[in-house]
Amino acid sequence: MPDNKLLEVQDAVNTIIKGKENVVQKVLAAIIGGGHILMEDIPGVGKTTLATTFARVLSLDYKRVQFTPDVLPSDLLGFSMYHSQTGTFEFQKGAVFTNLLLADEINRTSPKTQSALLEVMEERQASVEGTTYKLPDPFIVIATENPTGSAGTQLLPESQLDRFLVCLSMGYPGHEDAVALLKGEVWKQLTDIKPILTLEELTDLQRRTETIFVHDTLYEYIVSLVERTRNSPFFSQGASPRAAIALLRMSRAMAMLNGRDFVTAKDVQSVLSDVLCHRVHLSARSRAEGMSVDAAINKLFEMVKSPNM
Repeated sequence: MPDNKLLEVQDAVNTIIKGKENVVQKVLAAIIGGGHILMEDIPGVGKTTLATTFARVLSLDYKRVQFTPDVLPSDLLGFSMYHSQTGTFEFQKGAVFTNLLLADEINRTSPKTQSALLEVMEERQASVEGTTYKLPDPFIVIATENPTGSAGTQLLPESQLDRFLVCLSMGYPGHEDAVALLKGEVWKQLTDIKPILTLEELTDLQRRTETIFVHDTLYEYIVSLVERTRNSPFFSQGASPRAAIALLRMSRAMAMLNGRDFVTAKDVQSVLSDVLCHRVHLSARSRAEGMSVDAAINKLFEMVKSPNM
């Protein structure tokens, strides 16, 4: 059976983010898998509320940065301030010194600021004026991205996209959920949300997730799926080796959420699209045929034999 605390976390978030149980489960999986989450959606569908709710139930220190073209690396990393009374410089921490950073509309800021975030996401540390500062543990980025082509947006670099464990989309709420939102029920419930996991319990879950058993056959299956994106007619650019690591981490996390101490092929398949969709590019043929990225990724199931486990 799944850990009772993990079920409580999902139930609590689902009372606020209604009708998005699958998204909530995968965000939690990415968090206990120790990765960062990219949310690609139009504004106003509840991405900020999702991040706020997870911060509360997981006892996470939480900061939000609204990314605009004038946001500087120092806003994220910090800077040294001179004190005339003492004649010394004192380091002022930036927004990344937190447990959960909501990077809102990340594709509206400058490449220089995005590069500053790159080291932070990969190394869990910030380098400022020649000094390296370690970030709090855990450190998770939930970044929101407006659809490409929206006013003021630009494409994220491939190197930065690859640092996100998964890319998810919430989509519009259902009719009944939208009515509940208008009545203000969600906001009333949000004030009542209480912490369910402590920071220590969350970091312990992250460590336990890393020990979930994976059979050699599934290691082969994961690598074969990722390699197939590189020689498939459906893609012009395949996924990197980091994608295989991300697929492994998400598969282990899904096994943990389903109350198992071993990974199955179904765990791998359930997160394949979320892990690969932002890491691959459709070929000209696929685009000409009107094929979506999800549809192309689903074709991998037909190309790579699934193990019976």
